[in-house]
Amino acid sequence: MAKNKVAFFCQSCGAQYAKWQGQCNACKEWNTLVEEVITKEEKSSWKTTSVPKKVTQPQKINDIEVAREQRLVTQDQELNRVLGGGIVPGSLILLGGEPGIGKSTLLLQVSLQLPYKTLYVSGEESQQQIKMRGERITSQSENCYILSETKTQHIFKQVEAIEPDILIIDSIQTLHTDYVESSPGSVSQIRECTSELIKFAKETNTPVLLIGHITKEGSIAGPKVLEHMVDCVLQFEGDRNHVYRILRAHKNRFGSTHELGIYEMYHQGLRQVSNPSELLVSRGNEDLSGTAIAATLEGMRPLMVEIQALVSSAVYGTPQRSTTGYNAKRLNMLLAVLEKRAGFRLGAKDVFLNITGGISIDDPALDLAVVAAILSSNEDVSISRKSCFAGEIGLAGEIRPVSRVEQRILEAEKLGFESIVIAKESKLPKSNYQIQLVRVAKIEDVVDFLF
Repeated sequence: MAKNKVAFFCQSCGAQYAKWQGQCNACKEWNTLVEEVITKEEKSSWKTTSVPKKVTQPQKINDIEVAREQRLVTQDQELNRVLGGGIVPGSLILLGGEPGIGKSTLLLQVSLQLPYKTLYVSGEESQQQIKMRGERITSQSENCYILSETKTQHIFKQVEAIEPDILIIDSIQTLHTDYVESSPGSVSQIRECTSELIKFAKETNTPVLLIGHITKEGSIAGPKVLEHMVDCVLQFEGDRNHVYRILRAHKNRFGSTHELGIYEMYHQGLRQVSNPSELLVSRGNEDLSGTAIAATLEGMRPLMVEIQALVSSAVYGTPQRSTTGYNAKRLNMLLAVLEKRAGFRLGAKDVFLNITGGISIDDPALDLAVVAAILSSNEDVSISRKSCFAGEIGLAGEIRPVSRVEQRILEAEKLGFESIVIAKESKLPKSNYQIQLVRVAKIEDVVDFLF
């Protein structure tokens, strides 16, 4: 019988202390230390055949042979793009997001469409509930096994019996192990359960997908070490009042973190959006003031998004500055540049800015479209729906070139735009495009083009 050991863990960062104190020395948060009873044995719950391990010898980096890793390609092209081409065998992938955003739906949909043997373990729903949701999402699969269990020892027994190609855990905060005597979701339980899953994944070369809860601040619940332990951290974003969902990679050891996956939520689950520009830009024939189209880039994917602005006289003493999907500090900077460099008196007016579709974008190339939408609303003059914008605005009022401008031009050309406003200094490999290139050097040139 192992002796009980008591320790105090910070619920914010996972730091361990021998006695209670008011402030955590690691993350400087107050009143986050909680007492937990630890009864950890020397053995692990994942049992493998005891094969004597070879002692690793140092090698010259030029002598190390690297074999190309064969990825497990899913039917979900958006997930493949974000992961860098597919699921790497033996990797641990953590998926986080708001409650009800569609994390479980996404992974259940992926598991039902996989040609590999999949074990879907849920600690939050019964097998009947998952079956009902699976019937609504897609046709049933012969390769998907459902298990409702929270104890890791029981899960690994079923894993040894089924021998799945992919293991999905929903969610890591509901798991608990007998070797740590604390409640599920605590720092020590999350850390110990994750380490057991890592050992299982690396020894059997089986990929493990974890669903993680998030806190009210938006970060993944549990210790920060959880994100360091896994290979990929994916974030499922979006507003539940909108139909669009964004899948981003915050960490990826096997690919880029700049890629983006876009989904549309409807009654039968999540639908992949292969051409998001047509959905994010409204195709109304009526020209309205205060709207402008921006040619942005998310990873390697060009997107055309619609910027909406509303400028009105301030009712109260202090004017309001409100943004949705755009950085509010960036908006204040652009308004100051407009007032200083272009002479527009917007200091006594309310300014509201919105990126349609409920998505958030931080591409600097949005600056030109934001300024165009604000000026259009302020002067109540509409901008042609056949024009789009791609450029960054500096504090001196100059228009700066943006990265990969040719991809933005080709996307605008493909979608039928007639002109695109870019920086004068933008370097292009060729000069003959079907779309008209409007080159501007200063913010005054933008005002001349618009009015």
